[in-house]
Amino acid sequence: MHMTIKAALVALGVAALACGPVTAGTALARPATSTAQARPAASTGQAASTGQGSGSGDCYPVGLTWVCVYNNNGPGGSGGSGSGGTSDCTFVKAPAAVVQAAGVGPPMSGYQWDIMTCPGQNPGPGGSPGQLVQVSIAGGVPAVTPFQLMQIAVGELYVPTLSPVTAPPMGKDGLVGLPEWFWVSRAQWQPVNITVTAGPVWATATATPSTLTFDPGGGLGPASCTGPGTAFNRTRPAGRQHTDCSYTYSRSSDNQPGNAYPAALSVVWTISWTGSGGAGGLITNGYTTQAVFSLRVAQAEAVVTTP
Repeated sequence: MHMTIKAALVALGVAALACGPVTAGTALARPATSTAQARPAASTGQAASTGQGSGSGDCYPVGLTWVCVYNNNGPGGSGGSGSGGTSDCTFVKAPAAVVQAAGVGPPMSGYQWDIMTCPGQNPGPGGSPGQLVQVSIAGGVPAVTPFQLMQIAVGELYVPTLSPVTAPPMGKDGLVGLPEWFWVSRAQWQPVNITVTAGPVWATATATPSTLTFDPGGGLGPASCTGPGTAFNRTRPAGRQHTDCSYTYSRSSDNQPGNAYPAALSVVWTISWTGSGGAGGLITNGYTTQAVFSLRVAQAEAVVTTP
């Protein structure tokens, strides 16, 4: 028996959760507040940008609904509640008046209507969180799917903007012809995840960093590398060190606004999920966070000595 979501009593702010397959009308993740097209999401079609609270993010079509991923919008942040851990959905038996006002009809045989409240869940029509869901009377197992919990988990997964490091260090002039190293500390280059459970049903959303891209600014082409890059060791000779993450400027920043290149370092993340019963899959491997900074590059001058 499959049931569709119907509006609940506005004053009580409770929505009914479908017991069958997820449809376009049953998305539990926070909806996009903007439908402007953004970066294409590899393997999952196009993304729509969204602004939410203090962060921002993109939404991706997964199945028949949209799943939104959010950024904490600050360099070096550790994310929001989605930086790790488990959040449990809670259940209380739904009053008869709520069930009647929602118009959902009687539950399946052996089930009762409960109000399920999960972390970060969208408020109902009256501003109160919660969804009507059928729960087994004998075993207390809710009739929800891992996919539905995944949407909630992804809505709580905040992907941090990682802090860029360069050599020469920021605030010091680089030199034309001298490689500019860029990297992110390995302490920051870590997956972030959050798990949402509803009884024995669970889903974990994970964001894993994969690629660094350095945009040198000034209309110059970017440089990319896999992984966090290699930290420059100032105690070792430069000639004995190597990195795959560097960029060499061929001209100074004298003609740039403020005499500095508007550089940026982007991190590409893979967003995936797993769930109970072997559920899971890829949401996108193209979610990107970015940190911007100014970079001054001076023209190297030859030193002439008299023999």
